[in-house]
Formats: sequence, C-alpha cells, structure tokens
Amino acid sequence: MALDQRTYRGKVLYISDGKGEMGREWFTVTIQPNGDRTMRAQCEMDDFQLLREVVVTVNADWNPLDAFVRLTRHGEFVGSGWFRFTEQYAECEAFTVKEGRVSQRVATAGRAPMFGAHPVHNDAWRLAKYERNSNEPVQRLNGSLTSSTKPHGGSGPMLCPTSSGIRYIGAERITVTAGTFDTEHFHFLVQDYPPIDIWAYSEDCIPVRVRWDLLGQTYELIELER
Repeated sequence: MALDQRTYRGKVLYISDGKGEMGREWFTVTIQPNGDRTMRAQCEMDDFQLLREVVVTVNADWNPLDAFVRLTRHGEFVGSGWFRFTEQYAECEAFTVKEGRVSQRVATAGRAPMFGAHPVHNDAWRLAKYERNSNEPVQRLNGSLTSSTKPHGGSGPMLCPTSSGIRYIGAERITVTAGTFDTEHFHFLVQDYPPIDIWAYSEDCIPVRVRWDLLGQTYELIELER
C-alpha cells in the first residue's frame, strides 16, 4: 500500500547581477496527513564556493520540529549540526572546524516561530506565519532562530537568535521559466538588512521569485513537479 503523503519537488536558480547563474537549489518537500512537512534541499553558491545540505521539518502550524544542516566550502568540510525544537527550548548538537564540538540549549517562550536554515524555499516558508487578520503593517516573528547570521548562511551551523518580520505587499501574477503563477508578494525583514522580496505560490509557499538587493541576486523557479 502506498504511503499516505504528498510530495513536490523543484529547482531554483541563483542569478547574480551582471554575472548570470551563480548557484542553484534543488528541493523536495513531503507533507504528512497530520500537516508535518519535511524539506530536503541542496544549495550551491558558486560565488562563495559553498555547498549547503539541509533537512528541515515543521508542524502543521509551520513551527520547527527538527533540522540538520551540513556546510562544505571549497570542497572542504565547514561544519554540521542537528537541531531540535520543543515548547520549552531549542537545542543543537554540532561540530565545526572553527568552534569544535558545540552543545547548545536555548530557553524559548513556546516553540520557536521560525528556524532559518538558509535554503530559498525555507525563506519562503516564513510567509505561512503571516496572520491575515492583523492590522499591523509589519508582523514580527519574535523568538526566531537561524543556523547562521551571515547573509549567505556560511557560518556554523549553530543556534543563533535573529530578529525578523513580514510585510504583505499584494497578489501578483508572474511568469518565470517554470510557468505562470498567481503569487503573493511579501517583504521578509531580517536583522537590519534590506528587505527580501518573495513571490510565493500556493498553500505550500513555493518560491517563484525572490530578490535580495543585499547580495545583488534574484532567485527564480525553473522546475516544479507536483
């Protein structure tokens, strides 16, 4: 008997201003009947010679349950870390070339609302936390955590607090290599950086286009299999 789950997969190109393709991301997402969803992502960044391999699972409310991140740079191991999130704390067991063995436990007020492991698709998942009945122009995701505070996510991986928020821009139909999609456009705000523009599709928050002026890059969906 087939497993009772839903799966989709796709590919995103990383396109740098004036240079063209400078990276790519393959992702596969599986959604269980109870709403838990797991993303497996391989992210390649040519300009930083960085390879990121990620597995992230969230629950039906899009709150993180657990994750694994492994980083390689210039073909050499940088670090790997396992993360777990509960209603009382978040924890990490990692080993990195720079820090050695790391064990962390951070107290949280309820389960962390978001964990950023740095795949583009993981960024788009944050939009599922937007509360549409709120009158706040920017909704803050207090208590958010990330595996790296660097814009390219190339440090650690370790458990790091981060400040973030979401601003809704509006509905837009856009065409990319993968097709034409009815998307919702958001600004994702992180730390004091310029906003990340995200155009996301469907209840799965699939990134159709992402733009971040800080890195001078546009990220475009070129394949989607549902």
